Amino acid sequence: MPQIDDLVLFTQVIEQGSFSKVAEVNKVTKSVVSKRISRLEEDLGVQLIFRTTRKLTLTEAGEMLFYRAKGIAQTAKNAFDTVTSYSETLAGHIKMSVPTISGELLLARAVAEFCEKHPGLTVDMSMNNDFVDLVADGYDLVIRTGHLEDSSLIARHIFNSRWMICASPEYLAQQGEPQFPEQLAPYNCLGYTCQTSGAFNWLFTRDDATYKVKVSGNFSSNNAVALKQAALAGKGLAYLPKCLVYNELDSGKLVEVLSQQTAKVIGIYAVYPYTRKPAKKVQLLIEHIRTCYLEMKENF
Repeated sequence: MPQIDDLVLFTQVIEQGSFSKVAEVNKVTKSVVSKRISRLEEDLGVQLIFRTTRKLTLTEAGEMLFYRAKGIAQTAKNAFDTVTSYSETLAGHIKMSVPTISGELLLARAVAEFCEKHPGLTVDMSMNNDFVDLVADGYDLVIRTGHLEDSSLIARHIFNSRWMICASPEYLAQQGEPQFPEQLAPYNCLGYTCQTSGAFNWLFTRDDATYKVKVSGNFSSNNAVALKQAALAGKGLAYLPKCLVYNELDSGKLVEVLSQQTAKVIGIYAVYPYTRKPAKKVQLLIEHIRTCYLEMKENF
């Protein structure tokens, strides 16, 4: 079944006469535009456009489709404008998904504050470390960490989170403090299983180059708070986000080690489905979240 937004994109390509111009207008890559036109042709079972390096020419089927569909973009715009005017009041509902760490540390408070400022708005925030399907699962906004692979989605960079290795003073008093990553073999390293490189592959830097060191330990978890609790109990070294252990470092309950040699920095992004312009309520929520992160930047 052809997608309506692919049909709108097709009419834009013909009106603009260029994949590149349409990509620029929609803030996506040229390859995304090309793939979506190809998908439309595949769904319809006919070729719509003859492509050359110099120009685009409609096939007979393409001419018929364009003639019938060229008004769809304006119809869609009128419909979107109606919805946008509704969203200007910041009424309605936002469904979002966030990583567990971000939700527990900052986003729960930030989103609750946003709802308090806009009484006509409700937000359903689920915390999940797995990548959700924004379109299929009906999410308006997702907060993700790391690199965005799906080019059909729009990502707004919010902040970079620095990670650090820490342990309790008692553990370091017993085991000694490592001076180099290569000395970590005897230490009990607590593994974070949601780490894309593997729970026990830790990142370090030397001479401006990043490299991995294989460590080992008797405890791992997909929950960073659990790893922090184990480190506080003197059970080993943990590689955790600075924002998660900031207060414990400040109070001396945890101590950072190898501070000049750790290399793990993860980007935090607001991601929403492909669209020219997200609803104003989503835009303002993203800005509110970003402001909250910036206010706490020394903790990150």
